Amino acid sequence: MISFGIDRLLAEPGLRAPLRGRRTALLAHPASLARDLTHSLDALAGCGEITLSAAFGPQHGLRGDKQDNMIESPDFTDPVLGIPVFSLYGAVRRPTEAMMASFDVLLVDLQDLGCRIYTFVTTLRYVLEAAAQHKKAVWVLDRPNPVGRPVEGLRLRRGWESFVGAGPLPMRHGLTLGELGAWFIDTLQLDLDYRVIEMLGWRPDAAPGHGWPLGERVWVNPSPNAPNLAMARAYAGTVMLEGTTLSEGRGTTRPLELFGAPDIEARRLLREMQSLAPQWLAGCRPRECWFEPTFHKHVGKLCHGVQIHPEAPVYDHQAFKPWRLQALAFKALRRVAPDYLLWRDFAYEYERDKPAIDVINGSPLLRQWVDDPAATPQDLDALAVPDETAWLAERQRYLRY
Repeated sequence: MISFGIDRLLAEPGLRAPLRGRRTALLAHPASLARDLTHSLDALAGCGEITLSAAFGPQHGLRGDKQDNMIESPDFTDPVLGIPVFSLYGAVRRPTEAMMASFDVLLVDLQDLGCRIYTFVTTLRYVLEAAAQHKKAVWVLDRPNPVGRPVEGLRLRRGWESFVGAGPLPMRHGLTLGELGAWFIDTLQLDLDYRVIEMLGWRPDAAPGHGWPLGERVWVNPSPNAPNLAMARAYAGTVMLEGTTLSEGRGTTRPLELFGAPDIEARRLLREMQSLAPQWLAGCRPRECWFEPTFHKHVGKLCHGVQIHPEAPVYDHQAFKPWRLQALAFKALRRVAPDYLLWRDFAYEYERDKPAIDVINGSPLLRQWVDDPAATPQDLDALAVPDETAWLAERQRYLRY
């Protein structure tokens, strides 16, 4: 049976022993749960050896209180434990000196989705940098990368760092948060006391979960619009929809598994995608659908769109390419409707001077490929494959499982 980092810390007194006499803080969110579904904050509070002095919440908050995207959370005092809960997605995104003074050891227990743009990755970088500056210890209580080890997408280019781009990672990085922490420390040349409480029994290549232990652990939303494993698998592609005028399904029961708009012809779009690059549709079943968002883009309007089904019996873990699939949808839309107003112009994750789609992709390369009528799927592969190959080699030394 699989044991997450939090399970081992709770079950093994020897792992907790170094925390005795040290003020301990926890960075967590709603999916930070022990095996019995007790929240990690409550479970740690019940350990006699651990003195909890503070807690931190990332985007969407410690309690997951912010449903929509890019909505800040306030600081508050935990009503049961009486400790401060600091928001790292509110007035600040980097921990302040006062926040860092509240603890000696920070435990990080965050369920990631295995995608560069998921902001918990950037929050990890920021707390590691602050810990190095303030001589604090950071322990990552490791959890699965639910989409496993596959790598896909362009790497972020220098100068394109943002809150959704913490470093030169591809869109799908294939690491756990604990492994990513070690990569950040090396890449940024940080000096700090860093420890990973590793999982036991995680087999990232094992079917049917291929990263997530289906049948062993329940899925709890790490963010409000991450409701299931299918969403996690599709996310490395569908997250790009946030930089477009197309709905990504926010305001429906299947967010970030589908896309569409009131003024597109999904059936025609699918035919064009199949004609352009059928190999990029492998490993899943894209299906024509209709939906009406209850909030966010196109609220209250009937949208024609496509739902991506990366699930049994059609799912092929190695063949599924969500980033390429979504890029293909953009390219197909450009071909069937060249003047379609595709790219959304708005301030995205505190970046006001760059197109949102470029911030998401860590460079203009994807947008330029979509907008170039002469560019082919082979041209995008020519850009992405060298990045993917280089990352596979670079990440090898950080794999712990």
